[in-house]
Amino acid sequence: MVSESDKKQPNILWICTDSQRWDTLGCTGNEFVRTPNVDGLADKGTLFTRTYCQNPFCMPSRASFMTGRYPRTSRVRQNGQTLPPDEVIVSRTLTDAGYLCGHIGRLHVSAGRYAERRTNDGYAFWHYSPVPFPDWRDSHDHAAVNEYTYWLRDRGITDLEPYIWNPDKPSPRIVRGCKFVQAGIETELHHTTWCAEKAIQFIEANTTIGSPWMLNLNMIAPHHPFDPPMEFLERYMENLDEVPLPNYVSGELEAKGKFQQLAHDGAYNLPGVFRYEEMSDEDHRLVRAAYWADVDLIDVQVGRILEALEKTGETNSTLIIFSSDHGEMLGDHGIYLKGPFFYDPMVRVPLIISYPGANGNKGNSNDSLVELVDIVPTLLEAAGLPRSPGIQGQSFYSTLVGTEDESAHREDVYCEHYKASNMFKEARPYLTMLRNDRYKLVVLHGEQWGELYDMESDPTETNNLWNDPDLQSTKADLVLRLCDRMAWTADPLPEREKFF
Repeated sequence: MVSESDKKQPNILWICTDSQRWDTLGCTGNEFVRTPNVDGLADKGTLFTRTYCQNPFCMPSRASFMTGRYPRTSRVRQNGQTLPPDEVIVSRTLTDAGYLCGHIGRLHVSAGRYAERRTNDGYAFWHYSPVPFPDWRDSHDHAAVNEYTYWLRDRGITDLEPYIWNPDKPSPRIVRGCKFVQAGIETELHHTTWCAEKAIQFIEANTTIGSPWMLNLNMIAPHHPFDPPMEFLERYMENLDEVPLPNYVSGELEAKGKFQQLAHDGAYNLPGVFRYEEMSDEDHRLVRAAYWADVDLIDVQVGRILEALEKTGETNSTLIIFSSDHGEMLGDHGIYLKGPFFYDPMVRVPLIISYPGANGNKGNSNDSLVELVDIVPTLLEAAGLPRSPGIQGQSFYSTLVGTEDESAHREDVYCEHYKASNMFKEARPYLTMLRNDRYKLVVLHGEQWGELYDMESDPTETNNLWNDPDLQSTKADLVLRLCDRMAWTADPLPEREKFF
């Protein structure tokens, strides 16, 4: 049980990366990456091994897990939509309860690539940078909204042309002739480094304020372009042949729908951009190595932040979250980047929570089915605050502190894609996913088609069993359950009024 002394409201450090898939950490079984600092968080806390985002695109996912509401109810179900002003993100709630809240990096819950209209977010400390590759060629306004730009200028970097990735105009910094990988900006100038420095400043400045704080740190790595600092990529290149090729069986997409086949011919349905069949084995390995190298860089910067917590004496007072908004296909199933897909590489994400109130429940690998939408109600419970009636997530606080059996959290997880991007201009990719302990179901709405995977016998999701005659009863049960979950994601607001 949690002692009285542990019930003091904790600081909250929420580190969220972008496009980081589940299998990219040492603690999740990756033998290639070097992630001792993030692994250390798992050793001191809880690693949730089956955590799923609620949308495979950035903005719907982020609006969802910042509000504790599903994408369609938050009304950000697509990239390019702005979170309505009546939606309440967790920083607003915590600020109203006496927390000092800070934000660094990309919030990404309103429309606009280079600027973001702030909502009633509650952040007193705001260091905004929407993209890792500021570009001053078109408009000075880009610099005005990207603080990372000023940081680089202060260090004498005024020309980023060599660092900007363009598949149609490969940079001299491309690696081994692979136009999809190039040597990025140096470590000391990297966007991830900037994020860490701002986080350290926040921690050091707020050590003695006398009230709890929350810091949302939103690193953009390892999101493409695949351009880590060369010093992080070099060690992978020394033994590049050992880097595994993508999980792809030739011909498997014939049973998996038109959108996946289009993405196979070009990521984001763009001709020539990560066209799988035109990439060599070395290309595939280089992309994966570059992605992992960015993960290694993230870990180094996380280490600096954790050291600052330790030096300021805040470690034992701080609940630390490490998560991501969604995954990255990385060539698996013949697809790169993201899209209307629900494979584990796309929607299963890392989630680690190190919590001082967990007492002896540390170093725990927890197999509960968890949704990112569950984080907000969990944080509120940890802070001793009530949840608002609009929150739809399900707190796993009792699982976190070890007072509830881990299997009791969720029967299944739900994910949706209601035309979340415009990559398929004339099409209507409306898909939903349900995954329970054994099976994963994907329904492509309006097409009378879908995917069904037995996650026990086929964890790589290679064989689509949608039309398997022996599983039609199982599929029917899953479709009914999916209908239930879709109904239960209806907005609980406004609350019912008394009827006389």
